Amino acid sequence: MPNTTSRPRIDIPGTTSHTLAPRPGRAGQEGTLRYLRAGTGAPLVLLHTVRTQAEHYRSLIPLISGRYTVYALDLPGMGYSEIVPGASYDEPAMREGVERLLTELDLHDVTLVGESMGAVLALTAAADLPERVRRVVAVNTYDFRGGIARSGLLARVVVSGVLAPGVGPVIAGVEPKPIISKILQGGLGDKTALRDDYVDELLQVGSRPGYPAVARAVYQSLPSLIAARSRYPEVKAPIHLVYGEKDWSRPSDREANKKLLPVAEFTQVRGAGHFIALERPDVVADLVNALA
Repeated sequence: MPNTTSRPRIDIPGTTSHTLAPRPGRAGQEGTLRYLRAGTGAPLVLLHTVRTQAEHYRSLIPLISGRYTVYALDLPGMGYSEIVPGASYDEPAMREGVERLLTELDLHDVTLVGESMGAVLALTAAADLPERVRRVVAVNTYDFRGGIARSGLLARVVVSGVLAPGVGPVIAGVEPKPIISKILQGGLGDKTALRDDYVDELLQVGSRPGYPAVARAVYQSLPSLIAARSRYPEVKAPIHLVYGEKDWSRPSDREANKKLLPVAEFTQVRGAGHFIALERPDVVADLVNALA
């Protein structure tokens, strides 16, 4: 069962917290999933970035819940979703968690909005469930070599340590607040967009028993996220690619996806970095609200 000794420190007005139990016969193989719900209207599902959780969208949810029923998912093992010992955190396994949300809640006409890793999962889930997905907004897809290590020298050192044999699990369990803050700021054009209570929330989640193993497995999953690009052309729903001008992806990475998805709409957000939901939630809100 999920760890119930800690609760989110961040309250998002108008949201309620819910869980999805493991499917019959799958207990011990898949965990309980936690998600936030807010608003009314057609369903819109938010999928968060590497090493974050549903509260990543604290500023976006109030901007779109007037036009959509918003579901913000904690991906498997992350946030306050259950940690299952030995579970996989590669792209297919995380995508299965997304698809559980859509199928267990029987959602149709869904707008999938994902950032970073969540953007990749939005695209691959849409490829799997075309009958349920209306459109995809993919923000800063995390599907290129290096990933968060492109944030800066400190990120490269930390991620290399987390992935190292032997000492990796130990390093994954050590998260000094100044270091985590510095790494996350490397994904922002506007460094002030990283709020102190948000870092505290991530650190609280990081202290959950078993979470260091999850964090390490997520970083190890990058090759599967890169491989998932092969699924993008299967998506039948309209796609809007959004990139921050200062995203970790290089112009060549963005152009490669534009060529892979030639009919997709494309927006580049001036001055923004990888975490657009933190620094420019208005851009994403304006885009999806115009399509409601």
